[in-house]
Amino acid sequence: MKYAVLNGSKFEYPIGKILCIGRNYVDHIKELGNETPTAPVIFIKPSSSVIEDNQQIVIPGYSDDCHHEVELALLIGRQAKAVSPLEAMDCIAGFGVAIDLTLRDVQSEQKKKGLPWEIAKGFDTACPLSVFVSADRVSNPQNLKIRLMINGTERQNGSTSLMIHSIVEMVSYMSGIFTLEAGDVILTGTPAGVGEIKSGDDLVAEIEQVGRLHVTVA
Repeated sequence: MKYAVLNGSKFEYPIGKILCIGRNYVDHIKELGNETPTAPVIFIKPSSSVIEDNQQIVIPGYSDDCHHEVELALLIGRQAKAVSPLEAMDCIAGFGVAIDLTLRDVQSEQKKKGLPWEIAKGFDTACPLSVFVSADRVSNPQNLKIRLMINGTERQNGSTSLMIHSIVEMVSYMSGIFTLEAGDVILTGTPAGVGEIKSGDDLVAEIEQVGRLHVTVA
């Protein structure tokens, strides 16, 4: 079982669902040539895809094009069903740093065939995840600098203020479809600058007030 760690090792939540939103930053939509969605685009990663700080990404042999996507992660702290945006922030126990790994070639091929693309998003090691900081330690999660470095070179640099769907809107929307439970994790989308990672790469993701996540590629 994988655990989400809050405030160091003081509190641990067994990770449940990992709910992810796609196409939540305008510039990222443009760089991939996608259409802007009218409603949040949701997909799910299994908890088995999680790796921790200082662990290794293993790119599956069935892909030749694995991309990085740095994201703000939300840790759900209590059960929530059909909550309003006004209630949504009370459901969040903490914030973390995540990297949503995507097998872009596999995803594109699955899309062309009209097939689901979990095999491009949910493989083992596809969700590097930091420890979480308590929600009350983050002054304004909707205005945080977010960036990712590879081998010392900056690849992504954005702000959570650029989200199309806000944090409270996402939690409210998802809770109307899935009952959210303590230990569920929500990934909130990525800013522009996504690109390929390769064997031997060193990745460092950082989010202001939230933390730092370091992983390497096997």
